[in-house]
Amino acid sequence: MPYSFQIGSIPCHIVSDGRQLVDGGGFFGLVPRVLWERVIRPDGKNRIPVQMRSLLIQSSAGLILVDTGQGDKITAKDRRIFGMVDDNQRLAADLRRTGFSPEDVDIVLMTHLHADHAGGCTQWSDPADPESEAVPSFPNARYLIQRLEMAEAAFPNERTRGTYFSNNWEPLRRSGQLELVDGDLALASGVRTVTVPGHTESIQVVWVEDAGESLLFLGDACSWAAHMDRLAWVPSFDLDPMGSIEGKRNLRREAEEKEALLVFQHDGQVVTGRLRPGARGPVVEPEITEEAWPE
Repeated sequence: MPYSFQIGSIPCHIVSDGRQLVDGGGFFGLVPRVLWERVIRPDGKNRIPVQMRSLLIQSSAGLILVDTGQGDKITAKDRRIFGMVDDNQRLAADLRRTGFSPEDVDIVLMTHLHADHAGGCTQWSDPADPESEAVPSFPNARYLIQRLEMAEAAFPNERTRGTYFSNNWEPLRRSGQLELVDGDLALASGVRTVTVPGHTESIQVVWVEDAGESLLFLGDACSWAAHMDRLAWVPSFDLDPMGSIEGKRNLRREAEEKEALLVFQHDGQVVTGRLRPGARGPVVEPEITEEAWPE
């Protein structure tokens, strides 16, 4: 279900490509399960519910979509492993619920190119045939990717090879829709990106700011609210743990000053929240929540 609201005069929508079940150790790293299971209860296979949210912004530069989820190229076997539903076009369905279609998107901004964020950039030309050609899912959009992230995705190492897949971006290069960018961007009036090295070397977060109001789409720079409350809780997915901690510290400081609405991309329970004073420092006070394990 999409969530729609305004930041000043800028309409924003939180849309989703659905839910996966992922090993809890991936998102909580070295933190003992006896601690992190107080935040989210795992199932019998140690898996926790993980959302794949995107941000849709009606901006002065057109309709901007931040990240595209896992997409529909994932195999039936992987769907079973990740506990995903069989429905296709999950993100597209959420777009339509907000009154838009994939053809309406003008800019796709990729925070980074891991498969659960970039898989939906492309789709099979014949949805029933996984041997068909992969084509852009958003045929009229410019796809913006950090140049360094593109280099790391094109030449992965042993650790990153399992999450970068060329059919998520090569069709964009062939169609002429791929644009490489360097560093922080001003995308539109009141919409900007900031690179926050940690999860990957050039991962981006997105700020939406207007009329004294602020929204921060955190992506994998801080994918769960608990990571903002406890900076030392670093996911095992983060390539630079200390960089991840410092990046969250800086984002937390600015978000607290601006009383920003925080959007958590993967949190299975907290969709949005704001920082409030706590006994040991600022903590997230949830605003929009979801049921982790719906019946």
